[in-house]
Amino acid sequence: MPGLAASDNSPPTAAPPPRRLSSPLPRRAPPSPSPSASSRAKPRKPSPSPAPAPDADDSLDNPDLGPFLLKQARDAMLSGEGGGAARALEFAERAARALERRGEGAELELAMSLHVAAAIHCGLGRHADAIPVLERAVAVVTPPPEAPAAEGEEEGEAGAAGADDGQQQRAEPDQRGEEWSLAAFSGWMQLGDTHAMLGRMDESVACYGKGLEIQMAALGERDPRVAETCRYLAEAHVQALQFDEAEKLCRKALEIHREHSAPASLEEASDRRLMALILDAKGDYDGALEHLVLASMTMVANGRDIEVATIDVAIGNTYLALARFDEAVFSYQKALTVLKSARGDDHPTVASVCVRLADLYHRTGRLRESKSYCENALRVYAKPAPGAAPDEIAGGLMEIAAIYEALGDLDEALKLLQRALKLLEDSPGQWSTIAGIEAQMGVLYYMVGRYADSRNSFESAVAKLRASGERKSAFFGVLLNQMGLACVQLFKIDEAAQLFEEARAVLEQECGASHPDTLGVYSNLAAIYDAMGRVEDAIEILEHVLKVREEKLGTANPDVEDEKKRLAELLNEAGRSRNRKQKSLVNLFVTNSQRAKKEAGRRWSNFGFRS
Repeated sequence: MPGLAASDNSPPTAAPPPRRLSSPLPRRAPPSPSPSASSRAKPRKPSPSPAPAPDADDSLDNPDLGPFLLKQARDAMLSGEGGGAARALEFAERAARALERRGEGAELELAMSLHVAAAIHCGLGRHADAIPVLERAVAVVTPPPEAPAAEGEEEGEAGAAGADDGQQQRAEPDQRGEEWSLAAFSGWMQLGDTHAMLGRMDESVACYGKGLEIQMAALGERDPRVAETCRYLAEAHVQALQFDEAEKLCRKALEIHREHSAPASLEEASDRRLMALILDAKGDYDGALEHLVLASMTMVANGRDIEVATIDVAIGNTYLALARFDEAVFSYQKALTVLKSARGDDHPTVASVCVRLADLYHRTGRLRESKSYCENALRVYAKPAPGAAPDEIAGGLMEIAAIYEALGDLDEALKLLQRALKLLEDSPGQWSTIAGIEAQMGVLYYMVGRYADSRNSFESAVAKLRASGERKSAFFGVLLNQMGLACVQLFKIDEAAQLFEEARAVLEQECGASHPDTLGVYSNLAAIYDAMGRVEDAIEILEHVLKVREEKLGTANPDVEDEKKRLAELLNEAGRSRNRKQKSLVNLFVTNSQRAKKEAGRRWSNFGFRS
C-alpha cells in the first residue's frame, strides 16, 4: 500500500534466494522408432490404458528442475524478452509443480516460486488471481509447532561431547524454523499489499498483523526491522481510518527507533510525521504541531530542504486547523518558495501548495486571492511535469472542486470532479478515492436538482465501498442517508426506507445514537415511515429525537421546535380516522432537503473526501 510518510516503507523480504544446482535439465528418453509399413498395414487394436493424471510429466520428477525453472522465471521477469511476463509466469508455475513433487525439503523454494508467480499476476493487473497463490505460499511455510523438551534432558549421564552433539542437532531445525518464519512474514506482507490494491483494507490490515506477529516471534519485539513493519502497519490503519490502532503502532516504532538509532535520525523524523498525521486526524492539533516541528528540525540538520518544505505545508495545515491564519500563510509561502526553486513552477507539489493557500484565503473571506490561486493550480494540473502521479493530480482537483462548490460555481466543480474521476478510473487500489469522488458528485447533482444522476453516483459509490469492505464506517452511513434523500425526490419510497434503515444501523454503531448525523437519519426515517403509513413507528422515532435534541440543544433551538411541530402533527393524526389526507413527500422532507443543500459541502468534508 502507498506510504504516508517520506521513508522507504517496504518491509524487508525474508525468503532466501534459491540455491543454484548443476545439471538442471531433465533427462530425455530416446525417441521411439517409427512404425514400419507392415505394422501400419495391420493395425492392432490398442489395449486400454489408464488416463494420464494431470501433471503426469515425468520430467517434473527431476530434483534439479524446480530451481532451474525458478531461475528462468526470475531472469525472464528481469529481461522482459522471450514472451515477457507470460513466459515468466509459465516458468514459475511449472517450477511450483516440480518443487511440490519433491515434498519435504523444498518448501522454501516452493514458496519463492509461488511469490514470483503472484508478483507476475500483480504486474499483469490480475490481483485477484494472485490472492490464492499467495495464500498457498503462506500455508507452505507456516512455522511448525515447537517440539517438546526431550525426556533425556533430566538425565545427567551424558558427557560434554554428547551435549554438544545434541545442540548441533537442534541448531538445524531452529535455523529452518527461522527461515520458514521469515518466508511466512514476507508472504503475509505481500498478501496484505495485494488485498490493499483491491481496496480490501480490512483483509489487508489482518494480513499485515499476522506478518508482524511472525516477525516479532522470529526477531524479537525490539528489533529495528520490527519498527519498520510497525510503521507500515500503522499507515494501513490510517488508510482504514483506524486511528487508535495506528497511534499505538506508531508510538512503538518511534520508541524502537529512538532506542537503536542516533538522536534526531531520519527514521525518527518519519515516525514523527506519521504520528502528526494521526494526531491531526484525531483532533489533537497541538500534539501534531509538536511532532512536525521536531521532524522539521531533524530534516534541517540533515540538509533535506524539499522534505522541510513538505513538512512546512503540514505545519501550515495544522495552523489553519487552529485558526492561526497568519502563521499558516507564512508556512505555506515558505514552502512554495522552496518547491518552486527546487522543482519548477509546473510541478504538482507547487500546485498543491497553491490549493492550500486558496483554501485559506477562502476561509478568511479573501475570495479574489482564493480564486487566483485556484487558477494557478489548474494551470499546473492542465500540463503537469513528466512523472506526475495521477492520484496526486486528482486529489488537487477534488480540493479545488470543493472550493468552487463553496463559491457557488457548481457546474465548474462538477467538471473538475469528472476530470479527477477520469484520471483514477483505471488505477488499481483507488476504489475508496473513486467512491469519494462519486459521492461528492452525487451531492452536487442533488444540489442542482439532477436527482437521477445523484442517485446513480451514490449507488456507484456505495457499491465500491461494499466491495472494498468499508461498510462499517461513518462515511458509509452518511452516504446511505444521502442516497436515500435522492430516492425520496424520485418517489422511490421503499428503496429510501431500506437505505435509511441501513444508515441508522451503521451510524448507531459507529457514532452512537445521540450523534447529529444519527439524529438526522432518525428524522428522515420517521418521515418515510409516516409516508408509508407506519405512524406509530414514526412517533416512536420522533419522540427519541426530540428528547435527545432537548438535552443537547435546549428547548428554544429551532431544530427542537421543528421536531415538536412534526411530532404534534403525527400525534393528532394518530387520533383521527385512518382515511386521513395524505401528506406530500415534499412537505415531509423539505426541512431535511434544504438542510442537506446548505450543509452538503461541510458534512462531506468532515468525512474525508480529500485523498
